[in-house]
Amino acid sequence: MKRFLFALLVSAAISLPAIAALKQGETAPDFTAEASLAGKQFTYSLKDQLGKGPVVVYFYPSAYTGGCNIQARAFADNKERFAAAGASIVGVSLDSITRLNDFSADPEYCAGKLAVASDADGKIAKAYGLEIQTRAGLKDTRGQEIDHAFAERTTFVVGADGTIVATVGGVTPQENVDQTLAAVERLASAAGKPAARPKKS
Repeated sequence: MKRFLFALLVSAAISLPAIAALKQGETAPDFTAEASLAGKQFTYSLKDQLGKGPVVVYFYPSAYTGGCNIQARAFADNKERFAAAGASIVGVSLDSITRLNDFSADPEYCAGKLAVASDADGKIAKAYGLEIQTRAGLKDTRGQEIDHAFAERTTFVVGADGTIVATVGGVTPQENVDQTLAAVERLASAAGKPAARPKKS
């Protein structure tokens, strides 16, 4: 009987994920990282940015890959709505700062509207409880080899007090942006800020 229970516990432990993304109500780990905006490199500080209001911290696998291109473009297209709700946005990946300089300025994706930070060693992603995967032999949408690991696609809405207000993961890149925007606008509404109206196409 004891052997059976031991085997059951081991089996359960193996089946459970080793890492779980931080959830609503938990404190967002502070970080400082080299980042790029519109192709210009700078040092990004989450603490400094939270002094100005809520921050959307979105982790994505790699610049210049299909889903990440869609997600970056969707965040860029909706930047004004996020700003109207008082929130700023920063993308975080294991890309080098050189790759991010290109990505942040690319008119098709970040379009000079989004700051993207380099987490080359994955420490920031791990602090947020995200899984890191190594995938060898992959090329990006430009045909260039990807020489870094991937963090799972997960977005955190961090309130100005440093508390995680919402965690969005396990959905498509577009749904990730849509759900994040809804969470930010709910936060703004609770704070008494009017939500921005979508632009007419």
